[in-house]
Order: sequence, then structure tokens, then C-alpha cells
Amino acid sequence: MKKILLLLADGFEAVEASVFTDVLGWNKWEGDGSTEVVTVGLRDKLTCTWNFNVVPEKTIHDIQLDEFDALAIPGGFEEAGFYDDAFSESFSNIIRHFDARQKPIASICVASLALGKSGILTNRKATTYAHPTSIRKEQLKNFGVNVQNERIVQDGHIITSSNPGTAFDVAFLLLEMLTTKENTHQVKDLMGFA
Repeated sequence: MKKILLLLADGFEAVEASVFTDVLGWNKWEGDGSTEVVTVGLRDKLTCTWNFNVVPEKTIHDIQLDEFDALAIPGGFEEAGFYDDAFSESFSNIIRHFDARQKPIASICVASLALGKSGILTNRKATTYAHPTSIRKEQLKNFGVNVQNERIVQDGHIITSSNPGTAFDVAFLLLEMLTTKENTHQVKDLMGFA
């Protein structure tokens, strides 16, 4: 069984988290059965961007990082306090742990800024929220990142994306990294994406 740590910051976007629970959950029951998602936060209760309250299964103090095979991080909104958690040293330490072991790291939208803040994207290719009115790409560049104008960027074991609309694609790409292209196609087909 491959365990995926779904790392949630206060102020995360629920839709960006749900794609990981759904795609990897469908794989657990309808695909090859090899994936299990564990939701983890810095505290016992989190509030999503749009005031939806979530109780993660575990806090970071309840887990052993070596038990996990991949890391997934949804983005969120500054106005909802996302960066308070996402830019914390606790978040950065978890990100660095997965990077040091070359385990898959999948981020959606502005979650790539947490990767940048941790230092793992220095001199690597990545993207972030890319709307023309946004300053997020410039922020990512300031972390020493080679910012790409692509919807999704994969640099080795790291996946970054440009907006919430990429969420399912990121989750399927992570599934493919953890299983096979054939298995991912089967799950996509069962979910109505193929």
C-alpha cells in the first residue's frame, strides 16, 4: 500500500484537496487498490478558504514521515490565512523530508509557493497561480525558481500547477507516478475522464 500524506494548511481550498482524496480513493476501491490518503494538518481543526471546517485525520505530531510514499498539498487564499501554515517551518520541514528522499510531491496552484519557501525549488522548473492580475509568479521567481508558463510543470519528482482548474490533472499525474499509466487510465475511465 502506498500512503499519501495530504498536507493541509489552514485556509486551503477544499476542491484542491478533494481531488487527491477522490482520485486516490477511487484507485483504492476501483483501481489497483494500492493507495491510501491520510489527511494531516498542523492543528486538530482547520478552516477552508470558504469557511468550511475540516478535521484532519492526524496532526503532524501524530505521524512518522518515513511511513509515507508521497506528499500532496492543495493551495489556498492569503485572506484565509493559508500562508501562515504553508510558510511555517513545520510545513517546510515536511516538504524537505520528501524532497531529500526523492518521493513524489504534488502541489496545486499557490501550494508551489510553500515548496519555494522551503527551498526545494531553487534552480528548478515550476509554476504557480498564473492569472495575469496575480503577483504569485513573481513571488515564486523570488524563491530562485525557474518559473514556467505552463498549466502543469513536472520537474523530476515534483509537480506544480497554475490554477485550481488543473487539480484533477495533478491528482491523476500523481496516481500515475505511484502506479502505472494503464491503471491511471482505468481509474480515469471509471471516473468519466477518459
